[in-house]
Amino acid sequence: MSKKPNRRRTAVVLTAAVAVWAPAGLAAAPAAHAEVVDVTYECATEIGDRGAVSPVDITAERKGDAYAITMTFDKGVSDSPVELPKGVMTPRADLVLGGDDQGTVQVKGVPNSAAVPAFTPIRIGTLTGTYTPEENGTVTFTAGVLTVHALGMDAAVCKPAGKPAPSLTLTVTGLPEDEPADTPAEEPADDEALPGGELPRTGGLSTTTALGTLGGTVLLGGVGGLLWLTRRTRPARP
Repeated sequence: MSKKPNRRRTAVVLTAAVAVWAPAGLAAAPAAHAEVVDVTYECATEIGDRGAVSPVDITAERKGDAYAITMTFDKGVSDSPVELPKGVMTPRADLVLGGDDQGTVQVKGVPNSAAVPAFTPIRIGTLTGTYTPEENGTVTFTAGVLTVHALGMDAAVCKPAGKPAPSLTLTVTGLPEDEPADTPAEEPADDEALPGGELPRTGGLSTTTALGTLGGTVLLGGVGGLLWLTRRTRPARP
C-alpha cells in the first residue's frame, strides 16, 4: 500500500530551500555590468578627418569609497603621417556619466612604449582613472571624447558619432546616507498681536518714556503743591 505524500512536509522543505537560496542569490547579484560596445569615432587630425570603429570595454574595481576605472580599446582610431618616437604619444578620454550621477570622468593612458610607424593606426591600449561617487545609486559609463596627445599637441580629437550605448553599469552601495539637517524649533511668540497688528508693550519703559513720566509726575506734584499753598494762604472770609 503506497503512502500518500505529506503535503505539509513538502511545503516546509520547499520553504526552507527558498530561504537558503534567497540570500545566496542576493549576495551573488552583480555590482557592475560591463559589455564591449562598438564605438564609431570621428577624428579631427592634422592630416584631415579620419573615422574608425573600435570596440570599447569599461570596467570598475572598488577601492574603499572610490572605483578604479579601466577603459580598453581593441583597435586604433587614427594614424600619423610621420613616425611617432617612443614616449611622445599619450591618450586620454572622457567617460560620460548617466543614471544617478552626471558629469564626466577622465581616464588617461601611458606614453607609447615603442615607436609608431607613419600611417599606422595608433593603438590606444588601456586608459585608467578614478571615480569617486557622492551617493548610492546606479551609474552608467559611456565612451566620450578621445584625445591623442603627440609631439607636444593634441594631434587627434575623436568624438563618438551618434549616441553609443553605455559600456558599464555600476551599482554603488555602502556609502553613508546623508542625514537630514536638524530643523530649528520655532520660538514661541512672547506676546500675541493686538487688533490692528500692534504688539502690546511689555517690559520696562524706555528712557525717553521714563523721563517723560517722571517729568509729568513732578509737574503734577508742583501744581498740586501750588494749589495746596494757595488754599492755605487764602484769607478767611468774614
